[in-house]
Amino acid sequence: MNQSTTLDFSKCRIEQLNAEQLRQANSILYSAYHDDPLFMQIFQAEKPDFEARLRAAIREEIATFWDKQQPVLGLFCDEQLLGVACLTEPDAGFQGERLWHWRLKMLLTAGYLSSKQMLDKERKVHDAMPASSYHMLAFIARNPAYHHPEAMGHFLKAIDHWVDQHPGSEGVGVFVTLDKYLQFFHQDQYQVVGQLDFQQVSGKLLFRKRQLLQES
Repeated sequence: MNQSTTLDFSKCRIEQLNAEQLRQANSILYSAYHDDPLFMQIFQAEKPDFEARLRAAIREEIATFWDKQQPVLGLFCDEQLLGVACLTEPDAGFQGERLWHWRLKMLLTAGYLSSKQMLDKERKVHDAMPASSYHMLAFIARNPAYHHPEAMGHFLKAIDHWVDQHPGSEGVGVFVTLDKYLQFFHQDQYQVVGQLDFQQVSGKLLFRKRQLLQES
C-alpha cells in the first residue's frame, strides 16, 4: 500500500548506497522499469521468462555500477529509502563498449539478443549526446511503497547539484520512453535534444547543461 505523508525535507538526505542496501535498490528499480516500453521490447515481455531476465539484467547493471564505483544514490527520509538513482560519470567506460565480464554475465542471464540490444541502445544514446564529457542518469525510480511526488523533485535537484559540482562534466543526460515523465525533467532545466527509435519503441533524449555554482 502506498503511504503518503507530509515530508520534512530538512530531514531528507542523499547518500550513496552501501552493499547491504543494493538488494532493496534492485527491487525498486525492477518495479519502476517493469513496464518501460524499451525494457519490455529488449527483454521480450511476451515470453514467460521476461521477469526473471529483467531482474537479472538490473542486478548485473547495479553490480557493474558498484564494481566501477559509480554513484548509486538513495533518497532517505529518516530510515525510509524513498528513491534510487544511478549515474555514470564522465570517462567511466559506460559509454560505448562494456567490460567483457559484464557482457559475459549479461549473455548468461539475459541472453544474446537482449545483451546486443542493450549495447546498441547505449551506443545510439552516446552518439546522439550533445556533449563529449557528461554524466548519464541511467536509472531513477521511486519506491512504490511511498508516494511523495515532491520528494522525487527534491531528489532530482540533488542529483543535478551532484553533477554541477563535477568540473569535468558538461551536464547530464537521460533517455525517456514515456511522455508522462517529460514534465518531471522539464521542471529542472532538462531539454529535449533528440528522438531515438529502437524498432517499435521511440523515446526522447534529454540533456541538462551543468550549471556553474555560485561561490558563497
